Amino acid sequence: MNDADRALVGRLSDADGVVEVGVGNRPSVAAELAARGVSVTATDIHERPVPDGVTFVVDDVTDPTLSVYEDADIVFARNLPPELHRPLRVIARRVDAACWFTTLGGDQPAVPVDREQLDGGETLYRAREDVR
Repeated sequence: MNDADRALVGRLSDADGVVEVGVGNRPSVAAELAARGVSVTATDIHERPVPDGVTFVVDDVTDPTLSVYEDADIVFARNLPPELHRPLRVIARRVDAACWFTTLGGDQPAVPVDREQLDGGETLYRAREDVR
């Protein structure tokens, strides 16, 4: 696990439940959160293997099954492309969860956010609650 992932785990580990959207082939953050006692669900549009302690669900944020997200305190995604920022934020709002994400390199957030610079050089974007 790299420094940026460790920093993200540190920020997410206070939550009781998180959903990682688009886990892909990198379940290290989900695995570490589960090891720390956080209830973790990982989603992707394709079936993906996940470590013990992580629940996996095939789901698409553009056509979500809201029950997947209902117990989450935080819905988050790593390397989220701009076209998925709004759908992720909509899901989080509908289930009353925080919406956090990182982007790929120079991509800017497509929703109003607060920015937090994490150790390891990653920027964490937290969708703002006070803006419609």
